[in-house]
Amino acid sequence: MEEKKRCMCGSSDVRVVACSGASNVGQIANQAAIELARENVAGFFCLAGVGGQIKGFLKSAREADLMVAIDGCPVQCATKTLQHAEIEPAIQIIVTDLGIEKSHDIILDENVCRRVIEKVKDELLS
Repeated sequence: MEEKKRCMCGSSDVRVVACSGASNVGQIANQAAIELARENVAGFFCLAGVGGQIKGFLKSAREADLMVAIDGCPVQCATKTLQHAEIEPAIQIIVTDLGIEKSHDIILDENVCRRVIEKVKDELLS
């Protein structure tokens, strides 16, 4: 991945896309992206618009200063969707890499979600 990281402060255009797959880690990734937007860390961006090759979405995604992808598992659907559109995320977080086991019970663990949020923030600051 390209080394294009920025501080969370200032006027940089940081956008986040997330897996929202049918598993606990997909839902954790999605909720983490929502919370990052609520905290004004990054703008929550529509991954479906990118995957659907909608011109306006592609243009906006390519114009972002920095794109963050939060994937639930090693399949990396969010990252691969961006890459298919020739957009390389500057930061990629994979929820299962944080020691979270994937299951299909779709239970959202707020403590795990907070860990993902903090990991994204740490990456933005490094």
